Formats: sequence, C-alpha cells, structure tokens
Amino acid sequence: MQILYPFAGSIQQYNEHHADHSHRPCSCAMCGAQKPLRAHGFYWRTVADAGFDGAIRVARYLCLACRRTISLLPEFVLPYLRFAIAVIGLFLKARLLDRKTLKKAAMAAGDSHMPYQRGQQWICRFCSQAAVLSAALVALTRPPAAPDFVTRALTMLETIGWVPAHRFLFDRLRVHLLGWPAFLAPDGRGRGL
Repeated sequence: MQILYPFAGSIQQYNEHHADHSHRPCSCAMCGAQKPLRAHGFYWRTVADAGFDGAIRVARYLCLACRRTISLLPEFVLPYLRFAIAVIGLFLKARLLDRKTLKKAAMAAGDSHMPYQRGQQWICRFCSQAAVLSAALVALTRPPAAPDFVTRALTMLETIGWVPAHRFLFDRLRVHLLGWPAFLAPDGRGRGL
C-alpha cells in the first residue's frame, strides 16, 4: 500500500532530503496498529517532470502487527505513472480546457516528444474519472457551472491546485486522479489483499 509523503519542493530537493527514514509513519494505514512502523528499505521509481527525468528513492516500512509493507510516496507523483502530477495537469488543461492539439498540449506540459498513445491514455482515463472527481472535490471547493464533468473537474482541480487535490483524494478517499489501473481493486490494493 502507498501513503503520501507531504514534500514541498523540487524533485532534486526531495532526492537530497529524503535519504533516510526520518519520516516514519507512526501507525499502520492497513490495520490501524498505533505503533511506529519498521524501516524496510527503499525502492527506486522513475519520475519525469520539467527539469528532471530520473529515479527517486521511495521509503518502505513494515507493520509488525499485520506484516504488510507501506510505501511513503512523495505527493508530487501519482501511483503507477512515471510523469509528475504537474506534467499531467498541464497536459490535460491544455488539451481539454484550452482545446490545444495533442502536440501543442504536450509542448505546454514540457514534453515535446510525447507519444500519441500516452496523451490519449491520460485523456481517456481522466474523462472516465471526471464525474467521480467532480463529486469528491465538492468537499474542497464549490463546483462551477460547466457543460460537462470533464470541464467541471478540470476547473475544480485548477482552483484547488493539482497536488493539494491529489493529497485530499488519495489520502482521504483512495481516489486516483486518473483512476486506478485495471490490475488493482478500486481502492488501489491488489485483488489478493
């Protein structure tokens, strides 16, 4: 399972700052045990953002009560996606709100070599998730008048901010901005758990 690590700064600062286990969770998100979790190493994860394309370390922790691991994922990335939230947000805004072409939307997001399939996949996943996002984000902002859920969800995300909205959706509701991948259950856990 993944929980978010609130980090305000660049990816480079995250790499420098997050070199140890100094931000250990004090309880288990899986079973609720109120004991600090045991450090359980790191894993490497690639991230692409404006000015950064490389790997970051993500800390893992083990709950001694339920024997499950929890990863402390930085809040500027989405689970199971390589690109940072800022890149995805810029692309979706340019393509769906500003009605730019796929190539111009990719350039607005800072990726002039984006494959057509990646952009289409983000659009498809976001559009299928837009009604859920619109309903969930009502807790943070008033819904604007909009012709459809896609426009409403994008406007709400722009008003709140993509990272704060992601923090709320992921931490409180286990909702993924682009919907969970097909191999995961609706709340982001594998089917076998």
